[in-house]
Amino acid sequence: MTVYWCELAWLGTGDADAAGSGDDAAGAVHAGVSITVVGDRIAAIDTEVAAPPPGAVRLEGLTLPGFANAHSHAFHRALRGRTHADAGSFWTWRERMYELAATLDPDSYRALATATFAEMVRAGFTCVGEFHYLHHDRLGRPYTNANEMGDALIGAAQAAGIRLTLLDTCYLSGGIGGGELSPVQRRFSDGDVGMWAERVDALVGSDTLVGSDTVRVGGAVHSVRAVDPKSISTIAEWAANRSAPLHAHVSEQPAENDQCLAAYGRTPTEVLADCGALGPRFTAVHATHLTGHDVALYGSSGSICCLCPTTERDLADGIGPSGALRAAAVAMCVGTDSHAVIDPFEEIRAVELDERLATLRRGTHRPGDLFAAGTAVGHRSLGWHDAGRLAIGALADLVTVGLSSSRLAGTDALHAAAAVVYAATSDDVHHVVVGGQVVVSDRMHQRIDLARDLRRSIRQVWP
Repeated sequence: MTVYWCELAWLGTGDADAAGSGDDAAGAVHAGVSITVVGDRIAAIDTEVAAPPPGAVRLEGLTLPGFANAHSHAFHRALRGRTHADAGSFWTWRERMYELAATLDPDSYRALATATFAEMVRAGFTCVGEFHYLHHDRLGRPYTNANEMGDALIGAAQAAGIRLTLLDTCYLSGGIGGGELSPVQRRFSDGDVGMWAERVDALVGSDTLVGSDTVRVGGAVHSVRAVDPKSISTIAEWAANRSAPLHAHVSEQPAENDQCLAAYGRTPTEVLADCGALGPRFTAVHATHLTGHDVALYGSSGSICCLCPTTERDLADGIGPSGALRAAAVAMCVGTDSHAVIDPFEEIRAVELDERLATLRRGTHRPGDLFAAGTAVGHRSLGWHDAGRLAIGALADLVTVGLSSSRLAGTDALHAAAAVVYAATSDDVHHVVVGGQVVVSDRMHQRIDLARDLRRSIRQVWP
């Protein structure tokens, strides 16, 4: 048993079942909160505790539930700084990404993912959804262990001390209508949806996962560009039969919408709806270029939308319709996607700040809504319904943001939530607990020399 005494703690419910229902900043922050952790769960919470109880661990600053990074491609971390000054578009950036994907093997993938996941924990993420499509060897042949690359990601997450939902991704064609796969895309494809399901079922039943309390597996449709409607229906059925999360890239680019309309007479969202994919376990990633009918479909089905503002900004994808989604009661979460930046505060505040740029209005999303997007909704998207809240019985994932930096100095309890949402950075994270285990203390990852391992792993893939 460990008792943590929090100078300030955000105890908002951040109701994960509807957008716009997060608690406001003043009503959710409490001073003097004692949190008792037994094993990996929160056993008790006491408020108005004026001083730390004997033997308690003192957490100065604002303590929050752990953040969930609902959309990650771990290997993209090696692109940071190597593509950001480029001209062009998403499609030209993708060629550089494919160049990187062609270099990876299980060892280099694990090393890079371990360092990337450790950077996430250091930033305040305690759970990650890894959208995993890099399955086979450099010639597109399955490894002897068909899930060798997935196992590398699982080992990386366990080493870094982060919860993982491995979103095993189906990728079958090089374009809408069954376009031929490029050489590097052959690494992504299992050949057909039946072979994809067989491989993922083997992973779920493997010794690697049986009994694991930190790793879960979900399914993913890469996009309507890479998976035909019949196969999408099969994947949706696979996820439904296992009560597993299901994710898909949706409408990231206008060109994707145009091609989909030309091929099927439907938007990507409408195709996914026709295939039975939408519902409370479904998350549409990006959802940047939606029609009003698309938004209504997500609202009526109880689906979630995952915005990745720093990546969408970097790739000139556009601004997601967060205001329209909120108005339709669509729950939203966030992801760092290509890892142009790994910072939960940058992602959640961008949901509101980008909406201000698009609409010329302020205050569509309250601080409590943004915290909920980063915590409770993100965890629900990844199938962790027992995480993302500071509540009795929840998984003991705690993130403490110090308030002593020049960015946050002078913050009081009344304004702490808003100050952290709009001014904090990952460098203000001082302490991270995952499942009752301290992973970050005094701003240092306790298991990994983060800067050293990032340098080594990135140099390994870019000699």
